[in-house]
Amino acid sequence: MTSQRPELGWSDLRGAKVGVWGFGSEGHASLRNLRSLGVEPVLVDDSPGEPQVLATSSGGLEALLGCDVVVKTPGISRYRPEAGQLRAAGVVLAGGLGLWLQEADRDRVVLVTGTKGKSTTSSVLGHLLTGLGHPTMVGGNIGTVPYDPASPASSGDYDFWVIEVSSYQATDLASSPPVTAVTSLHPDHLPWHGDVERYYADKLSACSQPGAELTIANGDSDLLRARAGLLAPRVEWVSDRDEPGATWMDALGLPGRHNRRNALIARRCLLALNIRGADDDARLHTAAAGYVGLPSRLTTIGAVDGVSFVDDSLSTNVLPTLAALDAFPGRRIALIVGGQDRGIDYAPLASGVFGREAPTLVLTLPDSGPRISAAFAEFAASAGADSAPASPASAGPAATSVRVAPRTSDKFIGVADCADLEAAVAAGYAWARPDGIVLLSPAAPSFGRFRDYRDRAEAFARAMRALTAAP
Repeated sequence: MTSQRPELGWSDLRGAKVGVWGFGSEGHASLRNLRSLGVEPVLVDDSPGEPQVLATSSGGLEALLGCDVVVKTPGISRYRPEAGQLRAAGVVLAGGLGLWLQEADRDRVVLVTGTKGKSTTSSVLGHLLTGLGHPTMVGGNIGTVPYDPASPASSGDYDFWVIEVSSYQATDLASSPPVTAVTSLHPDHLPWHGDVERYYADKLSACSQPGAELTIANGDSDLLRARAGLLAPRVEWVSDRDEPGATWMDALGLPGRHNRRNALIARRCLLALNIRGADDDARLHTAAAGYVGLPSRLTTIGAVDGVSFVDDSLSTNVLPTLAALDAFPGRRIALIVGGQDRGIDYAPLASGVFGREAPTLVLTLPDSGPRISAAFAEFAASAGADSAPASPASAGPAATSVRVAPRTSDKFIGVADCADLEAAVAAGYAWARPDGIVLLSPAAPSFGRFRDYRDRAEAFARAMRALTAAP
């Protein structure tokens, strides 16, 4: 289980019989690193695409059972039956990031985790550190892994490393640096972890392994505050209401209160690291200049006849979708939601949409679309709202309009089930005119319909461009 965290570094694998389980990008990085150590590992994947890689179900597991150490990719759950078989046989299960961290100068490492917001916070922190004169590598779950010998990130020519850590990777860590950050907490990745409380414990374990001293944490999260005991011995809470009137973060160009809090968390990390200039708003404003936001995170990709199109394709649960809506107060929004159905509760999304003071049209996509529509209908019924068919001209196909509470009787909330993303974009555009927003913030993963969130974002952009070609 997660208590079995190997206190091994990469150099400890010299001379050992090693397996690599999972041969995606991180598996290839592990292979390159092992070969640099003179180790030729056994290669295993659930769906191998290369002849030298064994299938887990066809000889691969047996090969791994003969290893001393298996370096697994984060996507393979430690709670899988095969992982239990390996542990029972005395095989050590390790992760690449955990192996790297054991040998890193942890005083120069900051781990950033959270259900959502960790990528933006990591990139902001790295940008500010570099802008304040400290070359910084930003990596981990966000992209480049720090142990890949094929990457410049492995050169060591950095003052600091900012490492984004997923809940999957957190279970591989046997130590923590003195400073960690956690941006949010919300149910996610339940199939991997098994249940929500185990997900919370696994996620937050990145903050509390030996060596941890301080966690900079989202103080606006009730779920996180209730689990403060899972964090480092000292906790500093950060709210989006802190530093009232401060404008240094404006240079980052990030919309929304949640991004204001992400920037404040980054600053608190700088202060904890005793970075010169972290307490100077003018220097921070200068350091923030030139920041380029990450793709598919509240990125405005264009406009058609006054309607803006915002790509938030990386949103895979309710929390970031609510934050996306909050980033555009008072704006008329056609919200596109739905995707792979992981069984998460969409009642909080319905509550958040009903709480908006501006008109909102919710356009749902397969496969979770019907459950999202049902959550809205159930919430409307519990709130005593009226439901009536909406005309296609006002709300798109298969929509239901809901008018809530007499004091907001002019507010329109509609839900429309759409066959695909292209239909949702077209319906959203027709309704959002002349000056609204079509927001892709799916609150669901992309798998099953798209290769990944990037593929979904590209499809969104194509559908927007198709509007300009329509007669």
